[in-house]
Amino acid sequence: MADVMTRKRRGGGRAGAAARRGAAVIDQMPWRIPVNTDRPTEPLDEDGIQAIHDGAMRILEEIGVVFLNEEALGILREAGCRVEGDLVRMDRDFVMEMVGRAPSEFTITPRNPDRKITIGGNKLLFGNVSSPPNYWDMEIGRKVPGTREQCANLLKLTQYFNCIHFAGGYPVEPVDIHASIRHLDVLYDKLTLSDKVMHAYSLGKERVEDVMEMVRIGGGWSDEEFEATPRMYTNINSTSPLKHDHPMIDGCLRMARRGQGIVVTPFTLAGAMAPVTMAGAVAQSLAEALCAIALFQYVRPGIPCVIGTFTSNVDMKTGAPAFGTPEYMRSTQMTGQMARFYGLPMRSSGVCAANVPDGQAMWETSNSLWAAVQSRSNMVYHAAGWLEGGLIASPEKFIMDCEILQQIQRYMEPEVVATGPDEIALDAIKAVGNEGHFFGIQHTQDRYTTAFYQPFLSDWKNYEGWEAAGGIWTAERAHHKFKEIIGSFEPPPMEDGIREELADFVARRKSEGGAPTDF
Repeated sequence: MADVMTRKRRGGGRAGAAARRGAAVIDQMPWRIPVNTDRPTEPLDEDGIQAIHDGAMRILEEIGVVFLNEEALGILREAGCRVEGDLVRMDRDFVMEMVGRAPSEFTITPRNPDRKITIGGNKLLFGNVSSPPNYWDMEIGRKVPGTREQCANLLKLTQYFNCIHFAGGYPVEPVDIHASIRHLDVLYDKLTLSDKVMHAYSLGKERVEDVMEMVRIGGGWSDEEFEATPRMYTNINSTSPLKHDHPMIDGCLRMARRGQGIVVTPFTLAGAMAPVTMAGAVAQSLAEALCAIALFQYVRPGIPCVIGTFTSNVDMKTGAPAFGTPEYMRSTQMTGQMARFYGLPMRSSGVCAANVPDGQAMWETSNSLWAAVQSRSNMVYHAAGWLEGGLIASPEKFIMDCEILQQIQRYMEPEVVATGPDEIALDAIKAVGNEGHFFGIQHTQDRYTTAFYQPFLSDWKNYEGWEAAGGIWTAERAHHKFKEIIGSFEPPPMEDGIREELADFVARRKSEGGAPTDF
């Protein structure tokens, strides 16, 4: 099929075409990659770093991790690891040697090269909500199973907002599509509705191979061009405590052999799937991630890998997951320190336990997002749209979150803390002196349109002004914005020939039965 892709690459889909996506609905900030210049928050001292590292290494050396994947077991046995049945123990020297092969920074280039992202260093990237099985919006007014239409609408928001840098998994699981062909329909929608970096679920070889092929077709690349540089990525979770399942490891091995990005994110809930202490939970999470990264680096040295954290705690009264807690924030900061210790890019998440887009949802999400900033995370999953601990996706919450993301982006801009003569503004201060005000002077007039962050959702009117305008609460304002954006959305350009080839691929794979559902 590679010879079909020798056609000229499509000419559209550049950032300059953003105006075609209904940009008049809101005056949003331009596409850019935020650079985090703040010093990271580092709750651990040197002894603490060494203690957690030693704990993670002792878990791998003395306790071991189960790999439910025969190919992985064979590879690790060949590498000199101690394999007993499906339990693998690794020496720390092997782990550190393998992890040392991973790049500390890498770039993923999607079908629109103007939407490429660099992961690592002090870059800060935000992604959409991914994988909730349920959906909630103000029009429906209740939690319902996700559909393809709802998934597509959330993908439109993913494309529309410049503060969303990559398209994660399905923003809501479209359960109205049979699981055997769901990946085909959703990836077709993703590739035609968005030109941002794409994700593949590692859920069986057919799904991974299908998605890689669809991303390759969508980009107009030959096999060689696809494999020459990362074009997409996958994210896997370990099965805590201390286990990796077959399909996720299989998917990562397939992605690694074709040069694509891999994110390994243990999902460890302190008090349930990990020790109740945050240091113990972080040490276990690191062990689960590092052993998988070591495997992938042994298979293909230098393959891009990101270490993820999803360490939070449970409500000890009910056992329900809690997010955006002080413990979640600290575990994220601690993992950030450890990621820098290992020289790996880091992934965290923007999460909450709230069931609807209310005050609780926003303070928990804000806590988790600022913890991502403080930890110097590079990829922030679920940054917009997440509710009920990941069981609900909401367009209102998506838009409310994007207001926070834009504020974080503005906070990071260097002009906010510039200290040149124009910024110190002595002449302006002298002109106003001890009386008067700064509203009307030239220094203010020259800068008033760009001096401060301008919200697209927040309402800064006083109570009387807000009441006179209808007294509309935030979630309802977000709902109106959602409807306007979806109503005016235009997808990014794609060559007709590429679109047809994608459709033909989907039709052929459906006729072949898609992917098995018993992975």
